[in-house]
Amino acid sequence: MKDLTWKKLSSTYVHKGPWATLRQDKCEMPDGRIVEDYFVLEYPNWVNAVAITEENKVLMVRQYRHAAGIVSLEIPGGVIDGDEAPEHAVRRELLEETGYEFDKVEFIGSVYPNPSTANNITYGYLATGGKKVTGQSLDEHEELIVEEYTIEEVKQLLLDHKIPQALHCTALFYALIKLGVL
Repeated sequence: MKDLTWKKLSSTYVHKGPWATLRQDKCEMPDGRIVEDYFVLEYPNWVNAVAITEENKVLMVRQYRHAAGIVSLEIPGGVIDGDEAPEHAVRRELLEETGYEFDKVEFIGSVYPNPSTANNITYGYLATGGKKVTGQSLDEHEELIVEEYTIEEVKQLLLDHKIPQALHCTALFYALIKLGVL
């Protein structure tokens, strides 16, 4: 099989920020052609979870997403802090955003949000046996509403295109397949 990998010849940072970093690479393609200016967004890795309570309700969060200018219905999740393990990060995010702890948290897959321009990975989990143990503990610029849905309602929300975040749709489809309801 032909090697399609590019060789990175040099990198320069255009911008470094807490949530996103922009890098400019010079690369050589396998056939020797040079790509002078390939821009890469460096983001931290993310986690998200399809979170199901003891009552078999799916927890979802509704929040404003400024880049798209929308109020978005999503599954809980967020950024992995430093070298934090993804499973620890997802449990932390679930507790912070929903106030729920879960008996079982199972890895269901990972995806690259946009491997053509960004370098990060999103790890998806299925969390089951959720119990409300505390209130929310949100980040400074986070404001979200926790909502509960049946699995059938979530399937209908997907069919009706009411969940706009692609990575969350992916995790929901993985989880529904794992649960044997899709």
